[in-house]
Amino acid sequence: MVLFALVASHQNVDLNTVARLSTGALGLSEELVRGGRLQGAVTLSTCNRLELYGELAPVPGQSPEAAVDEVRAQLAEQIGARSGLDPEYVADLLVPFADAGAARHLFTVVSGLESAVVGEREITGQVRRALNEARDADVVSGSLVRLFEAAARTARKVGTQTALGERGRSIVSVALDLADDVTAGSWATRRALVFGTGAYAGATMAALRDRGCADIEVFSASGRAGQFTENRGGSPVSAEELPAALERADVVVGCSGGSSPMSASAFPAGPRTVVDLALTRDFDPAVADLPGVELISLESVRVAAPDETRESVEAATGIVERAAQEFAASQHGRDMDAAIVALRRHTMAVLDAELEKVTAHHGCTAAKEQIELAMRRMVRSLLHTPTVRARELAAQGRQDEYVSGLEALYGIEVPAAPVEETEPAASPASPPQIDRRPQAAG
Repeated sequence: MVLFALVASHQNVDLNTVARLSTGALGLSEELVRGGRLQGAVTLSTCNRLELYGELAPVPGQSPEAAVDEVRAQLAEQIGARSGLDPEYVADLLVPFADAGAARHLFTVVSGLESAVVGEREITGQVRRALNEARDADVVSGSLVRLFEAAARTARKVGTQTALGERGRSIVSVALDLADDVTAGSWATRRALVFGTGAYAGATMAALRDRGCADIEVFSASGRAGQFTENRGGSPVSAEELPAALERADVVVGCSGGSSPMSASAFPAGPRTVVDLALTRDFDPAVADLPGVELISLESVRVAAPDETRESVEAATGIVERAAQEFAASQHGRDMDAAIVALRRHTMAVLDAELEKVTAHHGCTAAKEQIELAMRRMVRSLLHTPTVRARELAAQGRQDEYVSGLEALYGIEVPAAPVEETEPAASPASPPQIDRRPQAAG
């Protein structure tokens, strides 16, 4: 099997384009699973990135790179049609990684090393939710489950063994720090209005309370504010009450990503700070032109995010690299299992044929039992070295040499590893990493 990732993030694409790509990609990789092109898929979509992870069966004679490129072209065509972007442009934006490269990239992302706020911990929960959503949709494969669970273990190691992110910085915390700098008064006296009821809204509620903000109202265009505030506190706001809530608010935080941004004309006159953390903007950027209004966007957060220390980043990078190597070695071992099983079946078939001759000649006698015992002991001894050598070559990423040797020497055709439904804990893949980043940021 070939594991791959197709990635468009804030590192090579502007956030508006990320949002358009995410909208266009909604449900596409899952459709490829149900259509049989992919064995499994997981989609990670956040305010800063769209990442499509998948597993596909290799085509004889086709390299992993070529297989991934084929899927990328197919997805780019459909994303382009849905988003209004040129398919070739979309394909250029989706940076491909295969096998070990895909694992290394995911481990890097989930550890917060590629976040706008380096070391932020929100990404860990977003990755976990992406896996759970794929499980709920029944489109995740066993190899992808192992990949994402290995990523979670790596993130935990980074969190416990390095200083990366120990200060709890996140996109939400940096945004609220910026808001604190430009808003009159203190959090204890400010009124906040939160748009949305998703994960970012929950993180925003918690961060506001931690800062001492007690007067928090929540608006949801989908009508879920009541249930949301029952679980997290705050007061729900209906559509009819929204104009008055905007009038009261000192700080407005957008986390919903509605279908269309609220226009500047919808805001009442007066000073306030508007924080827009939505993947697709909650507020028209023109609100920044209103008298007394300060707009804080995701771009603002990225620019203002403090740098982590070089030592912390290097330590986290080392953990990620070791985890990726262990994951690749483990997957090589799993891939080699099919070759070992094929060799044993071939050898045992030869043994059974010879034992039939012994039985025909000696019958069920003591001599027959002694001969069978000796032959089985000899076969076990003969299989020992090839089995050990298989593990050694797998650890070096040279399993193809072993398989080719079996085919050349014995005519044994090694079948592809069986597709697993879903099981936790272990590992995917090995080289190669395809990394063709576009020259322009988009």
